[in-house]
Amino acid sequence: MSTGERKLTDLAVQAGTVDRMSLDPDDPRPPYQQVAAALRAAILTRTIAPGDKLPSQKELGEHYGVARMTVQQALRILKDDGLVTSRQGSGMYARERTERPVGLRPHLEKAFEAEDVRIDVVGYTAETLHGAIAEPLDKIRTGRLAPKSIHLRLLMSDMTKPLALPAAVSGDDEDNAGTRQRMADIGARHISAVRDSVLELADLELVPAVTVEARSFGSAPVFKAYVINGDVAFFGFYPVVTHDVRVNGEKVSIFDPMGKDAVLFHYTDDGDPESVESTFVVQIRQWFDSVWNSVATEVAQ
Repeated sequence: MSTGERKLTDLAVQAGTVDRMSLDPDDPRPPYQQVAAALRAAILTRTIAPGDKLPSQKELGEHYGVARMTVQQALRILKDDGLVTSRQGSGMYARERTERPVGLRPHLEKAFEAEDVRIDVVGYTAETLHGAIAEPLDKIRTGRLAPKSIHLRLLMSDMTKPLALPAAVSGDDEDNAGTRQRMADIGARHISAVRDSVLELADLELVPAVTVEARSFGSAPVFKAYVINGDVAFFGFYPVVTHDVRVNGEKVSIFDPMGKDAVLFHYTDDGDPESVESTFVVQIRQWFDSVWNSVATEVAQ
């Protein structure tokens, strides 16, 4: 018995039948909403566990006694609710749902298993990216990974311009300028470290094609985003916190977007142009390209 058939049997047993789970003729909801509700209950009660593959559309149609189009409409509801996700060529899966932020690092590390690695980043200092790619770069150096190309684009806020954030709590112009310069220096260090460590792979002839580009634009850092190999996106807002830092040797209280406290939401472009997840990934790719190719300027090396 296949996994899909076992799941169908579990659902049927819960409903009191081992043949087929018929929809309720007295339920005023259309059939696709009833199917969505039944599958939602199975996922939330873990009859279908997080990460499990759902039965095929054909199996679901036979199980509920509905047309395939009805099943497709039901699955779209579940995708929009964030309960399932589809993997091209593999099928539909119950999403891994946790109360903790989705882990960005494993997805960044896995990205380097592809032949062509493409990562676009919108952020504050590139500190997270710098730390997250250290392990896959080490694997490339030791021959455990062998991508043919790596292309990184880093889009950062321009700290040479007056911005709403980061800012000194005092509002003093000199403190504000010093605060921005401090963050500009931190960002420059991480961007340089990312660039050097990735370009080294080309110098060692371990990866044939490598590019690392960094540009900045005059918007305060209010959100961070990653687009990984074109079809996976992470997005989260920077919460603003107040803390003390050293600016020109003096302790200054500042309003600072705090990246480590940002909750990142995970989206996957599964090839369905009507799904919320696919639409989000497409939109953030388009937004990134529009800023990159218009107002963003190259960050000096």
